[in-house]
Amino acid sequence: MVRDFEYFVAVDWSGAQGERHKSITMAVAHADGGPPVLVERTRGWSRQEVLEVLRDELPDNSLVGLDLGISLPHADRSAFFPGWERDPADAKSLWALIDAVCEGDEHLSAGSFVDHPQANAYFRRHGGREGAQFGGGRGRFRVTEQVQEMIGCKPYSNFNLVGAAQVGKSSLTGMRVLHRLQGKLPVWPIDPLPYEGSVVVEIYTALAAMAAGRTASKSKIRSREELDEALANLSSPPLGGTGLIDDHSSDALITAAWMRNAAKMDALWSPKALTPQIAQTEGWTFGVP
Repeated sequence: MVRDFEYFVAVDWSGAQGERHKSITMAVAHADGGPPVLVERTRGWSRQEVLEVLRDELPDNSLVGLDLGISLPHADRSAFFPGWERDPADAKSLWALIDAVCEGDEHLSAGSFVDHPQANAYFRRHGGREGAQFGGGRGRFRVTEQVQEMIGCKPYSNFNLVGAAQVGKSSLTGMRVLHRLQGKLPVWPIDPLPYEGSVVVEIYTALAAMAAGRTASKSKIRSREELDEALANLSSPPLGGTGLIDDHSSDALITAAWMRNAAKMDALWSPKALTPQIAQTEGWTFGVP
């Protein structure tokens, strides 16, 4: 089912410690055209502020992309945490578990879950601490991440918390936000795509960059000239200007412009490998066919 959205909101996320983060960026593109625009905060966004915008201030009929994993691998072992008696049944139960364990963590962080005496066995953490259930090698992957690799992306396991490109911390903090959005915003494909209103999807900014003419290994853009070139490849008007731009801002801007195009593609709402079971447990990355 293809929907006509009015706004396309891309959020580059962060799982870093602290309240405010320059790496959290938000950009919006409008269905009527024009260049995407940044929604800025003077001191940087906090995760709580993003939650409040999505819950209380989001324009109706928005497609919201969050650059984080909306779930953990499940299909490979028929469990998120095999052998743990608290293993959740589905993604929403996973969000609830993480939020409950991290109830005392400030700024919607997720350190308590990573350090949990049972949960930590499934993660690779700093200092060479690899849990017995991590799985070795690059770790476990969701089905959507396996397909990402097949189309040229370089995904990381959400159980990996080490390295500059890791997405595990972002995903865990993001799941706390998703838990608190329940009843306000559906999250596709864990929730079915509604016939009207706004919806949240998982995004992977490298997919947008590739659609804009970049490669997965050179997806980051740090100059306004390169940004305008990428936007042109997405049939978007330029932002203009010269000089440097941080890659978090460019990621959000390019992805918002890409979402405006991608939302019209029926195949992206019906991925070949997406089964009802995978939808309920692992979710999917919007834009992965």
